[in-house]
Amino acid sequence: AERLSLYAAGSITVGALLSFMSPNYRTTAEVPKDDARITSDYITYESPKGSGTIKGLLSLPKDVTKKVPGVVVVHENRGLNPYIEDVGRRTALDGFISLAPDALSPLGGYPGNDDDGRTMQKKRNRDEMLEDFIAAFEYLKKHPN
Repeated sequence: AERLSLYAAGSITVGALLSFMSPNYRTTAEVPKDDARITSDYITYESPKGSGTIKGLLSLPKDVTKKVPGVVVVHENRGLNPYIEDVGRRTALDGFISLAPDALSPLGGYPGNDDDGRTMQKKRNRDEMLEDFIAAFEYLKKHPN
């Protein structure tokens, strides 16, 4: 019984540690999706030298009437997860137009959890992904704002 409780205590500790290391996207978003100060919509753009059609989150200050600087928000090895979407919205609050592409678009897009996203991203060709992000930059250059 003593040995069993040692294993149980160890697994609880590991589980607790893992929960501290994993992001809780519901409580960490700084800018809500429906924030009235910005416009934030999913768009698609073409990546002719990359993997074709890419989905991304385009965010900009509300009622912008002039050209503003653009930022491509590049995600880590997980895809366009809620944290990266939030970074895009925060960037818009700072007066920029931002495009946060999902490099997992050719594989169906961000799967809803970071572990599966990491696994999926390993399947992508790095050169194609680079071209997909370069195409995002080109999209922003042509954007009217």
